[in-house]
This record gives sequence, C-alpha cells and structure tokens, in this order.
Amino acid sequence: MSTPRVDIVLANPRGFCAGVDRAIIIVEQALERFGTPIYVRHEVVHNKFVVDSLKHKGAIFVEELDEVPSGGTVVFSAHGVSKDVRAEAERRGLRVFDATCPLVTKVHVEVDKLRDKDREIIMIGHRGHPEVEGTMGQSREGMHLVETPEDVERLEVKNPHKLAYVTQTTLSLDDAARVIAALKQRFPDIVAPKSDDICYATQNRQDAVKLMAKQCDLVIVVGSPNSSNSNRLREVAQNNGVEAFMVDNASHLNPDWIKGKTRIGVTAGASAPEVLVKEVIAKLQALGAKNVSELDGITEHVVFPLPKNLTATA
Repeated sequence: MSTPRVDIVLANPRGFCAGVDRAIIIVEQALERFGTPIYVRHEVVHNKFVVDSLKHKGAIFVEELDEVPSGGTVVFSAHGVSKDVRAEAERRGLRVFDATCPLVTKVHVEVDKLRDKDREIIMIGHRGHPEVEGTMGQSREGMHLVETPEDVERLEVKNPHKLAYVTQTTLSLDDAARVIAALKQRFPDIVAPKSDDICYATQNRQDAVKLMAKQCDLVIVVGSPNSSNSNRLREVAQNNGVEAFMVDNASHLNPDWIKGKTRIGVTAGASAPEVLVKEVIAKLQALGAKNVSELDGITEHVVFPLPKNLTATA
C-alpha cells in the first residue's frame, strides 16, 4: 500500500516584521560602532535564536537598568518601556538607543494625549507582557488593564463617560474584538483609538493563518514560547478548527504530530527568522513531507527609520 503524500504549505506573510528588523539592526549597529559592552534591557525581541545570536556578537541582556553601569550604553527592547525607566536612564547618564517599535510608540503617544484630556484609559492586553508594562507605565494613574470580557464586567472607573481604550499591538484580532464589544456595551461613551492599535504585521500574519487553516490538517508555528504574536498565531489556527503546535526550532517537532496528516501549514511569528522556518521544512521533509508551496498573500514594504542618535554617529 502506497504512503499518502504529505505536502507543506507556507503562510505568506510570515516571520520578521519591520519593527523586529529595526530592533535587531539597532543592537548590531551599536555593537559595530561602539564595541562591547552594549547592554539590552529585556530581550530585544522575543526569540531565543535572535537573542543568542546577539549575545554571541557581544550584547549583554539585562532585566533592569540597575544592572547597567553608570554611563553605559543601553538599548531599549522593541516592546517599549515606561516613563520611569526612561527617567532612570537619564538620571544615571546612560546612553540610550531606543528600539521600541514605532507602532508601540504610537500607542504611548495616544495614552499621553488621552490622559491630557483627563480620560481614564482601559488597556486590552496580557498582564506581565513587557509591552503592556511599558504602555501602562506611560501614566502613573488613570490606567486599567483588561484581558477578557469578564475583566470588563469587574472594572471600576471614576467616570464612565470619560473613558478610552488602547490595545497591545500583538493581540489576537478576534479576542480583542470580543473585549472591545464588551467595553462598548458597558461603556457606550468609550473612545476608540483613531486607528487600530493592533499592528499591520500581526493582522497580516493572523489573516494568512486563517487562509492557510482552511487548506491544512496541521499548522506548525515557528516562535519562542514567550512570543505573544507567535502564541496568537497558534490560537488562531486552533480557533479555525485545525490542530496546531508552536516550536522554537526544528528539534522541537514531534514526529507523531504529522502521522496521518496530508497537508501541513507552516508559519512564523514576527520575531522568528526565516532560517528557523527553513530548518523546520527540512525536518518535515526528513519525516516524509514532499512538495513545498507558498500561498499568495500580502507583500509588506514597511521600513522604519533607525533612531537619529544612532545614525548621527555613523
């Protein structure tokens, strides 16, 4: 009896977004121009392969600024930081290169403007995620965090007529929509962002997975466990009725996953490099998969400029 043919289908787009590209380049150029030590507060992007690669080049990753010697050079991660962290860096005379994704910075600016209008702000996001901590840290008061519609029901605010909401940029679009609907139902006067806070890359990758899920009986997401957008891709596939798993690299693939499968979809979170996707494809082929094809999708042309204080030193 012949063995069923197993095909691999690649999502498009997948992998690095403009904000991740920019963050990595900032660390690499800082190392190239100033040498070691270059300190990076938090993982510059949530991917073990990327972080280990930058460590090998001389970057030193720290969780808090007190681990950076006074006068040292530090890079803020793509997830952004609170105003208190920025103030501490200035107070200690640290040279800062800011790798905060410009789309996260956009949310920070929104928070400032809304607080200036004396609106309390509801942030939709995942507690403990560094992007959420950075955004919540844009104001010392008047900020509330919710993750689910149930959280909305428990909210206590000063004035239900003076509210606005913002979101973490890497949320599931469908999950965020449910929370937003709950907010609008309970607080009809709540003000929405002028433009969607969930970033273009998050939306494009989730849309690509929805398309791919209709054509596959298994989806593999390449991404590190602490990557929010990678976890959301796995959830999107599962919510569309397809078995899905997330792997940090090809060594994490379980051969049992592909038994009886005929069409395997592969995608990658916005912080996962294409080299890891290629290794996953090679492993799947070693396990019996044959043809590899790429789905049609959006071509992204977004490029974010580097910080002026870094380019000025070139």
